[in-house]
Order: sequence, then C-alpha cells, then structure tokens
Amino acid sequence: MLNYETLLADASHLPVADRVQLIEALWDTLPADSPQPLTEEWLAEIRRRSAEYDSGSLTTIPWEKIRADALQRVGATEPHAAD
Repeated sequence: MLNYETLLADASHLPVADRVQLIEALWDTLPADSPQPLTEEWLAEIRRRSAEYDSGSLTTIPWEKIRADALQRVGATEPHAAD
C-alpha cells in the first residue's frame, strides 16, 4: 500500500494539468461539511478581530440592518413570510 510521502512524490512528477485534475478529484472526495484548514494569516486575523470585539473597542451592527442594506443595494425587497 502507498503511503502519503510515496504518493505525493509520484504525483509531483505528473504534468501540471494532471496534478490539477488530481487535486480536483481528491477535493471532490471530501465530505461537504469537512472543516477547511485555516492559514496562520486567517487565524491571526480571527484572533485580532475577536480581541477587538472582546475589548468592546468596536461597534457592532445588527444582522437585520446588514441584511436590509444588502437587499437595498441589489434592489431587492425583504421577503415576507406567508401568513
């Protein structure tokens, strides 16, 4: 049975187009709800924003306002629930 290192070494010898195809095929085998790994840059940004929120140094905007503004920008109206 092949291990990760052997498989990676073999795959790295494929032409670029074949490597891209392999990556896409492997990606498609992941369950839709698989958590994606975060880069160190994303983790740093998450920590920075969390610290700002925790310290109370920023002003939050309610979801209802964000949604209404977004709908207005695209010229849509708020959908109404059926009575």
